[in-house]
Amino acid sequence: MSGGTGSPLPMLEVEGVVFPPVVTPPGSTKAHFLGGAGVRGLEIEGRFVAFTAIGVYLEDAAVQSLASKWKGKSADELDGAVEFFRDIFGGPFEKFTRVTLLKPLTGQQYAEKVSENCTAQWKAAGVYAEADGAALEQFKEAFRAETFPPGSSILFTHAPSDSLLIAFSKDGSMPEAGIAMIQNQPLSQGILESIIGENGVSPGAKRSLALRFSELLKQHCEAEETKLVNPVAVIV
Repeated sequence: MSGGTGSPLPMLEVEGVVFPPVVTPPGSTKAHFLGGAGVRGLEIEGRFVAFTAIGVYLEDAAVQSLASKWKGKSADELDGAVEFFRDIFGGPFEKFTRVTLLKPLTGQQYAEKVSENCTAQWKAAGVYAEADGAALEQFKEAFRAETFPPGSSILFTHAPSDSLLIAFSKDGSMPEAGIAMIQNQPLSQGILESIIGENGVSPGAKRSLALRFSELLKQHCEAEETKLVNPVAVIV
């Protein structure tokens, strides 16, 4: 798979973690291309400490969906466009997020932090509802008994039907199935928004998506123009 252009995007390496160019996520039959990857970390006593490496994947349909609105934009323009990233995490195509741990973390710690971020986003937007709180409780329950040593991964498959499939990998493998499915649009979108949204925790992943999509959309438009210039003959 190649982002729908026929020209494959390369793999990325973040803090020693390799994100392959193509994966098939848990619960999906579709191959997803690597949209971008980056680190999440914090400045601690004047030193940047990396906690996770994050890769964001999308199915090929994402390119066609985003092209009409965002083709011709530079990486800087995409990086600064809040709506571009909203069109990604709210788009009518599958997304897949892989969060690989660089420092040990308990599932409870991770789930609490994600819940805090999502709740803050929803309340700031004035859209927090009782169903969202119930979805967060399901989310926390899925993580409650888990521990994540360095090198393990938390995997999210975001379906256009607004479901969120959660899976874990402790050995770098890609499981076929998840351990929990939560049907809640704000949560499914909110996890991605907390990473690549306006105040996302990984500016590096956000920038990576902008850089790669700028080139990807350019390739897509060139391929479409070639089809118009050289139409395929149909024999009847």
